[in-house]
This record gives sequence, structure tokens and C-alpha cells, in this order.
Amino acid sequence: SPGFFDNPKIGLPSTNGMMVLLSSKTGLVQALLLDNGYLTDVRTAAAGAVAAKYLARKDAFVAAILGAGMQAKLQLQALALVRPIREARIWARDTSKAETVAQELSKQLGFSVKAYAEPKRTVAGSHVIVTTTPAQQPLLSAEWLEPGQHVTAMGSDAEHKNEIDPAAISRADLYVADSLSQTRRLGELHHAIAAGAVACDASFPELGEIIAGSKTGRASNTQITIADLTGTGIQDTAIATLAFARAEAARAGTEFES
Repeated sequence: SPGFFDNPKIGLPSTNGMMVLLSSKTGLVQALLLDNGYLTDVRTAAAGAVAAKYLARKDAFVAAILGAGMQAKLQLQALALVRPIREARIWARDTSKAETVAQELSKQLGFSVKAYAEPKRTVAGSHVIVTTTPAQQPLLSAEWLEPGQHVTAMGSDAEHKNEIDPAAISRADLYVADSLSQTRRLGELHHAIAAGAVACDASFPELGEIIAGSKTGRASNTQITIADLTGTGIQDTAIATLAFARAEAARAGTEFES
């Protein structure tokens, strides 16, 4: 699922793609899913919702989304499934796009979604913050974080991307990675280590460990928590397998023999 972020200028989506499902027994192609990146988008949003389910306050009802692309929309939709969201704020560099997305989501989700002109005002007083941009310089300052807030960082899936102030990692009461070995190399943790804000050998829990109960997640409503989600291949495998099973059950698609 590649990202070409200049595509919207010529009327095309910034992300697209397809999935090829291979048999783990034979290595042969089982299915070609021409989803134009939709399945990856959905599993990414689902990962954000899972992070919020285990790390955000249970009574969180105000969300702040930094970004106004497809993933921003899906993140808020997914978040509303796991927390009683009643208010959301959207910020993007393109203010008109943020306003359009806010109006669309407000109608779709049935609660207030408003566009904000500044990221600092967007996150002030919010309970859950989701960053979902291709930013290469921090958008979220450590100084803005308030007790009880949860941050899900979605955009830093490459070494050059950076959405969160490195000092935020050390300020947080709990930092959680989707894959620690991966976030050390290309996530927000990568930038915190490079800036000297976090020791290179510092140990942190992974989201899967918290879900399994082997590590502790949020312990109080005053903790600041950060989930650093860089994306894992197993998520694509899981959603591709599910899509294939449902397509087979519905007798959908076209079969080919070679």
C-alpha cells in the first residue's frame, strides 16, 4: 500500500494498493485482492482503536485528530466504537480540507466534529489524541500534553517521519509500541532515542503484551499514555485472510485457473 502524497493535487488518492494472499503450505497464490489500499486502511484504523481500548481512559469522550486524510476519518470512526466519543476536533495544514472532513464526520457519526486552526488548541482538553499525517517535523509538543490524555501516533512508519516531540516520549507515564524493535528503528521512539530523550536500550511494553495481560497498561485516569503504531505485517495477513474467507463464503470474486 504505497503512499504518494502529491496525488490529491491531480485528483487521485494518496494511498492505493492491493493484496496478494499466498498459501503458507504451498506458496501458491490463493487470492488477489484489488482493494485499492482499503484493507490496509481499515486494519490501521482498527489498530488505533485497539490501542485506545487498552490505553485511553474508559470515560474518554473528546477526541483530537491531527490530519484530515482517509486515515483521519477511519481513526475517528474506529475510536467511536471503543470509547463514548461525543466531541471531536480536526486539524490539518489545509484548513478547508479539515472543515470539509469535520462536516462529513459530524453528519456521519452524529456528534460534534469541528475544524480547528491550530494544533495546540485542537489537543487542549481532549482525552484522546490521534496523529495521522506524513509530517517530518513534530506537530505535537510535549508541553501540550495534559494528565489523563492518551496519544496514538499513526504516521511515523518511516525513518524520516516524525509527528511527536521526542520529549513527549520521556514525559509520558506509559509508552507502548506495536513492535518495539520496529519503533526503535522508524517510529516516534526512533526520534526520541536520536534526540537523547530516551536511552537506546530502554525497555517498553508492546501493545500485544498489554492485550495478553503480561504487561500493565493504563493504571490511572491521570496517566499520560502514548501508543507508537508503525504498522505490522501480521495485521495485513489477518485482514487479508478474513476478507478471503468472507469472499469465499459469499461466492464473490472471479476464479482463475492456470
